[in-house]
Amino acid sequence: MHIPVINRSGHPLPEYQTPHAAGLDLRAHLPDAPLTLGPLERALIPTGLSLEIPVGYEGQVRPRSGLAVKHGIGLVNSPGTIDADYRGEIQVLLVNLSAEPFVVHDGERIAQLVVARHEVISWQPAEALSATQRGAGGYGSTGV
Repeated sequence: MHIPVINRSGHPLPEYQTPHAAGLDLRAHLPDAPLTLGPLERALIPTGLSLEIPVGYEGQVRPRSGLAVKHGIGLVNSPGTIDADYRGEIQVLLVNLSAEPFVVHDGERIAQLVVARHEVISWQPAEALSATQRGAGGYGSTGV
């Protein structure tokens, strides 16, 4: 699949880091200065990228596991959804969940993008749903 992309970042386009990777790494576009995220702070980090995702697909912006485990950096809304009709710049809502400041540098890999097919549904009003073994069991109902 080919996706039209505008790259105003000056950085390479997102790439898969291994042959079987699902996500492409997104980089920070901070040409003027690095950005420091203090403990529990969040900020929208621009990427300099705009996409034309095909109808029937979505972009999912997800955290990078290395940033999470090494620095406590995550995404506030994970996964973030990029709809097929959005044409603006992709921005990543980072949050620092650690006790230490974290500096985001221009060109740093800050998140990953997965492009996935999705279905468009229509609702079918009902008075009852089919029975299952789990039923209405919620959080923790299937075991530890």
